[in-house]
Amino acid sequence: MTNTDLKALELLFQRPLEPAFTTRDAGKTVLELPDSFYADRYRNDTEEVGNRFSKDVDLKIPIQELASVPNLDFTKKIGPKNQFSLFNNRHREIASELITLFMGAPNLRQFVSLSVYTKDRVNPVLFQYAYAVAIAHRPDTREVPITNISQVFPSNFVEPSVFRDARQEASVIGDSGDRVRVDIARNYTASDREDEQRLAYFREDIGVNSHHWHWHLVYPTTGPMEVVNKDRRGELFYYMHHQILARYNVERFCNNLKKVQPLNNLRVEIPEGYFPKILSSVNNRTYPARVSSQLLRDVDRPDASIEISEVERWRDRVLAAIDQGYVEDPSGNRTPLDEVRGIDILGNMIEASPVLSVNRTFYGNLHNEGHNIISFAHDPDNRHLEEFGVMGDVTTAMRDPIFYRWHGFIDSVFNKFKAHLNPYNDAELNFDGVSVTYIEAKIGKSNTKANTLLTYWQKSSADLAAGLDFGPSANILASFTHLQNAPFTYTFNVTNSGAKRTGTCRIFICPKTDERNQPLRLEEQRLMAIEMDKFTVDLVPGENTIRRQSTESSVAIPFERSFRPVGADYQPKAADELARFRFCGCGWPQHLLLPKGNAQGMLFDLFVMISDYTQDSVQQPNTPNDACSTAYSFCGLKDKLYPDRRTMGYPFDRRLPNANLTELVGAFGNMAKTDLRIVFNDRVIDKA
Repeated sequence: MTNTDLKALELLFQRPLEPAFTTRDAGKTVLELPDSFYADRYRNDTEEVGNRFSKDVDLKIPIQELASVPNLDFTKKIGPKNQFSLFNNRHREIASELITLFMGAPNLRQFVSLSVYTKDRVNPVLFQYAYAVAIAHRPDTREVPITNISQVFPSNFVEPSVFRDARQEASVIGDSGDRVRVDIARNYTASDREDEQRLAYFREDIGVNSHHWHWHLVYPTTGPMEVVNKDRRGELFYYMHHQILARYNVERFCNNLKKVQPLNNLRVEIPEGYFPKILSSVNNRTYPARVSSQLLRDVDRPDASIEISEVERWRDRVLAAIDQGYVEDPSGNRTPLDEVRGIDILGNMIEASPVLSVNRTFYGNLHNEGHNIISFAHDPDNRHLEEFGVMGDVTTAMRDPIFYRWHGFIDSVFNKFKAHLNPYNDAELNFDGVSVTYIEAKIGKSNTKANTLLTYWQKSSADLAAGLDFGPSANILASFTHLQNAPFTYTFNVTNSGAKRTGTCRIFICPKTDERNQPLRLEEQRLMAIEMDKFTVDLVPGENTIRRQSTESSVAIPFERSFRPVGADYQPKAADELARFRFCGCGWPQHLLLPKGNAQGMLFDLFVMISDYTQDSVQQPNTPNDACSTAYSFCGLKDKLYPDRRTMGYPFDRRLPNANLTELVGAFGNMAKTDLRIVFNDRVIDKA
């Protein structure tokens, strides 16, 4: 790969609505297009347009002619100003064909040319999705960083008046080189009369919504088999969303709200309204709102048609399959839903990948069509010509309280399957000769108490300039306030009474009480257990002291990877750091690693388990090591098998043989727990 190829591919993430020939990289770089690449509206003025944007730039990148010009007629069903949805069957099929086209480019330079040619001829969001999927999966684009979606389409994440302020400030400052700073308002979607607004800091967090988009980018449901058919993909769909729901329910307890009521009946009014107050990038319209007490109806639109009764039939068939213990393919062949592959089969059925579902015609498309019905609640028959609401877009769906109710139902289906499995037995839980004798989590400062952790508000900035089309090229920093936690260190003492061996350290926190301060049963704790970290440990005979930083979590990615500035100037120079910077966009945001807690100090059980690595290890294929292994719990490893043979969430993914958590850790020496207090300090600290 040449430097200019790399640069050209990076630039296509910037200013997604502007033609490919306009300047990028803060006005310093331009792509020089062959005349045949210009769209029809510019075809007669190619020389004038090209010269206009080539002035005063530092770098001109010539784009090679295409050896074979593609027929893009299949993309025309999604107009340039239409919204694009991964939940829409037609849209996914078109995206699949475009991904296949990108993946089939014979070499890197032709992929660059194909991408540049395609960019101005297809829907901008469709292009950015298919292009990013191809970048993530082509072997010759491993070195290309995928720009965070919040910096590509910032209007999907930020209240619209921010952009007016940004353009105004930039026009005043001009080319002085100063950075333009604008503030994103807090709590702008509802007042405190709406109880659900207490969770806006979680639902509307930029990092949370970016993670959801990036996960679906890494694990698409459609496309070539090498893109879709990843190890334990269906199980990851279950587990990533299960953990989101566990975290959300715990956050509700922190804010004196009861846990989510699953949306298991699509025929009753939805009490929760949602008014998102964000703009669609492609048509500059606001995402439609859903009023309180909205009744869902069958969707009958030119680009989407689904009856509630059809979703109900699919639901009943999936639940019947769980009760029967097997699924049937179109030929009537039965596959058992066992404890090893069952959850993966169900995940691919419920999210309904056309190429991975065992029988998509019969078991349907439960998860996606539920999103569609909810997202068109305001205009199900298209009489008002409104597009879908936020539930129709993976970049915005998690903003809406109904997302968690719908996924509460989806999660209940998976939990029903898990409840059919036998509880874990002693042999599956024990690690003979290994005892965890002491555990603590402690903030690094010398005067802090062990097992008392701290959360607070932090004011940070993200650069939005790369996504502001037809606007200023200056650095535009949007300041926003988000939850943050003080970094801390785990310290565990482990006794190994045998020979040297390896274990897997598994760390969870479990809520002890609900919103009314009533004790939770073990089964309730199990379903809301939050995975904090997972890593291998080498145990020498005798005493071992294990220390682990909270910033090393296998679940989360650091703030800098969620909101990294665009451009080479901001990329690290060291090779290993650069590799991590480029690939590690998938992962839960580090600033939300801990639940909020409360001012008095909310109590949790800190649970630690050391399991037998010989039962956990996976024989990996001989593929290049992935620099981004830090958030593998939710995102897996690029081009490798999921690096833990146990089912995801072990040991809390199945019923446990004991009456309570104290009894569980008392029965197994390789487990321990202690009280953990999370204290929330309600003040805002500027990020250094």
